[in-house]
Amino acid sequence: MIRSFRHAGLKRFFLTGSKAGIQPAHARKLAIQLFTLDLAKSASDMAVNGWDLHPLGGDLAGHWSTKVNANWRMVFTFDGEDAILVDYRDYH
Repeated sequence: MIRSFRHAGLKRFFLTGSKAGIQPAHARKLAIQLFTLDLAKSASDMAVNGWDLHPLGGDLAGHWSTKVNANWRMVFTFDGEDAILVDYRDYH
């Protein structure tokens, strides 16, 4: 279950469907990724072909990333079986 968000627009999209805080072209894929993350019990549950799931290092060590589109990623970590600190960011 998703327990917390870092990105306010992504949280609003997840809760209400509002695209105001995200790239509208990413809405369909983000909806699928968020639905999957909400059901996930661990990061490995997000290992879907084409999503390029990988662990992050440095300041984000312990977090995971999935590809949304081009440079855009959804980043998250787990606390037990709950996804937390879910973020949406452009890496470049």
